[in-house]
Amino acid sequence: MMRRLFAFLSAGVLGFVAFTGIANAQQLVDAGKVGDGSGGLAFVLMTAMVMLIWAALFFMDRIRRRRGSDDDATTDGS
Repeated sequence: MMRRLFAFLSAGVLGFVAFTGIANAQQLVDAGKVGDGSGGLAFVLMTAMVMLIWAALFFMDRIRRRRGSDDDATTDGS
């Protein structure tokens, strides 16, 4: 149990440290230029981000429901 907790905490800290360097760049994609396609890139990146957030929420809900049904089955059988 402690190993798993330590692994999650260390992965979280490493991820946080890795992304702080990226966050220092105030604007990763410049969508204001006309004619070079940067507006399209910004749209594609935003769409990918929205899809990833939606997928994460979907799977978190699915896991929560699955664990909830497993808990109900074990408590009813006792």
